Amino acid sequence: MTGFSLDLTEDQIELRDWIHGFAADVIRPAAAEWDEREETPWPILQEAAKAGLYSLDFYANQWFDESGLGIPIAMEEMFWGDAGIGLALSGTGLAAVSVVSNGTPDQVGEWVPQMFGTPDDVKLGAFCSSEPDAGSDVGAMRTRAVYDQAKDEWVLNGTKTWATNGGIANVHVVVATVDPALGTRGHASFIIPPNTPGMAQGQKFKKHGIRASHTAEVVLDDVRLPGACLLGGKEKLDARLARAREGKSSRGNASMATFEASRPAVGAMAVGIARAAYEYSLEYAKTRVQFGKPIVENQAVAFKLADMKTSVDASRLLVWRAAWMARNGKTFESAEGSMSKLFASETCKKVTAEAIQILGGNGFTREYPVERMHRDSAIYTIFEGTSEIQRLVIARTISGAAIR
Repeated sequence: MTGFSLDLTEDQIELRDWIHGFAADVIRPAAAEWDEREETPWPILQEAAKAGLYSLDFYANQWFDESGLGIPIAMEEMFWGDAGIGLALSGTGLAAVSVVSNGTPDQVGEWVPQMFGTPDDVKLGAFCSSEPDAGSDVGAMRTRAVYDQAKDEWVLNGTKTWATNGGIANVHVVVATVDPALGTRGHASFIIPPNTPGMAQGQKFKKHGIRASHTAEVVLDDVRLPGACLLGGKEKLDARLARAREGKSSRGNASMATFEASRPAVGAMAVGIARAAYEYSLEYAKTRVQFGKPIVENQAVAFKLADMKTSVDASRLLVWRAAWMARNGKTFESAEGSMSKLFASETCKKVTAEAIQILGGNGFTREYPVERMHRDSAIYTIFEGTSEIQRLVIARTISGAAIR
């Protein structure tokens, strides 16, 4: 009889424990410092690279885990350590996923390794999709890519915003419109190699949370790229555009392919933050004495902790289901990827808020980590698809209606 099991394999348990150890010993002790500095934690990146945690091989091995759980397990433990440093360590992954999702095998082999570099020379990748007037509304994208047939070059102009590692990355992946009349179906992704003339970092944002992760604008001014920098190649793009112009399904939107593949991983990040806040609150409640007894003995506190734990575990299960489905080629018939990201991100905000409440005045100070966790949690209902957009995706999928 074939059984159903949620037990992790020995390899997965070893992976989890290894990353947890790195998070506890290296990431957590540095979290407050880099949050205050609001700078990319290069020493932590280098230490992670030397340990094998920040490398193409590491992410590739987790990506090809047959269960699909390699990446969620890694993200949960990393972000249990700290969300800002965790995003500095994992931000390159979104650019890498974009190349893997949209590029040719040759492009994957050429550009993804350059996004990580080596332990002695750490590099970053950046995925650039959002614009000042095109966040959730990707159809409003204005960054334009025009093909110069005589030179077999693409010329890009526009401004990208909210780009993780934007401007400091070695390799940038930029989504641009090649046919504005087609809306989102007219988008394509391009590789911008290192030191390409015309690309510059714009404003670097001072953020509410995830401060150790660099977020900035990327300005493109007549950036000329070889034809080979179009992900997937021109033949594939032309065929897709032709189908779209004929009113047929064009599939493969450049931004959405990346976001759909990454949503369970983003959900796992939120699970890690929420779990960290829950665990800290639980230990605090066991040792904090008021009115002659630990506050955990009060139902008002104990019930909060019960709800927090339940929500964290439910979020993890939704993330694992979506990751397993994605890895095994199952169709998201009810938008399970969006479900996982929605529930985990909303849980993260609620759990970290309750953590502050349990710690009381202490929770509101920077002397205790739950304040930082709560600030970090806020972005998860916003980036890579707001909670409102996730609900829209789910509602459209389950109803088949053109809901707006």
